[in-house]
Amino acid sequence: MLGYTITQWLFGILSFLAIMFALMVVFSRSPVNSVLYLVLTFFCIAGHYLLMNAQFLAVVHIAVYAGAIMVLFLFVIMLMNLNQDNEPQKTALSKAIAALIGGMLLFVMVGALKGTENLNLQPQSNATEIGLVKNLGRVLFSEYLFPFEIVSVLLLAALVGAIMLGKKEVKS
Repeated sequence: MLGYTITQWLFGILSFLAIMFALMVVFSRSPVNSVLYLVLTFFCIAGHYLLMNAQFLAVVHIAVYAGAIMVLFLFVIMLMNLNQDNEPQKTALSKAIAALIGGMLLFVMVGALKGTENLNLQPQSNATEIGLVKNLGRVLFSEYLFPFEIVSVLLLAALVGAIMLGKKEVKS
């Protein structure tokens, strides 16, 4: 126990919290609470990215998943106005089939990951600068400049197309 570093402790705490929040997503009765627990799970995963020195990925993960997608989920849940009275109840047979399929998935995942504990992963000598934004920008604007510009032109065309489709026609 004394040989653990602060990084290993943080990893363990974040992993425990991520698993607990993920379980709360599944077992929560309220859909709004489930979405909020999912946001907390995403923050724990972003903490894992920070521990791996991938700061840019952590920030993008929070902005895209916890920010944009979860806000959309909340809007959909609030607009659907879910009532427990109108919701059909699951039969015992469907619950048993779901548990069986989940158990089979767990069995397959354990079988696929068996033997991976013996992998010899040695960190590289320059591993401290892997996830920095500076390095990402250097690679993005040198080796991948042309695909980056093509994607930007495609996004601009999609934006103009969406504006043209959504624009009201003026009758004269």
